[in-house]
Amino acid sequence: MIHINPDNTVSHQINFKVQKNDIDLLDHVNNVVYLQWVNDISEKHWNILSNEDIDSKYYWVATRHEIDYVNQAILGDQITVYTWIGKTGGVRSIRNVHIYRKETLLAKAKTTWCLVDKKTNKPTRIQQDILNILEEKS
Repeated sequence: MIHINPDNTVSHQINFKVQKNDIDLLDHVNNVVYLQWVNDISEKHWNILSNEDIDSKYYWVATRHEIDYVNQAILGDQITVYTWIGKTGGVRSIRNVHIYRKETLLAKAKTTWCLVDKKTNKPTRIQQDILNILEEKS
C-alpha cells in the first residue's frame, strides 16, 4: 500500500474503476475528469469531517487548482484517489490530492479553498471549531 500523506495530516482515500464516460477522444481519461475526481474526494472528505452545526454556518469555494498530469488512465483502470489537508489559516485551506493506478502516479493536485460565511456570502476567518477537525487524524 502506498503511503502518500504526511503522518500529521487529516487524510482520506477512495477507490473506483474508470468508466466509459470518463474517456475522451484520445481513449484516455479526460483532464476535466481528473478535476472532477479532485472535487469529488474533497467534498466527500469534508462531509466526513464536518457536522450540521458547521455546515449551517459555512461553505467552501475553490479559488485555485494546480494539477500536474503525470500518466494517463484508460477504461477499466482501478484508481485510488488520496487526499489530505495541508496548510490552513486565515480564510484559506490547502487540500492535496494524488491519483494513482496501483503504484503509478497519474496526477497530483493542490487546491486552495476559501471558507465563506453562509449569512454574508463573504470569506471568513477559519475558526477554532474548523481548525480542530482539520487537525485531527482520521
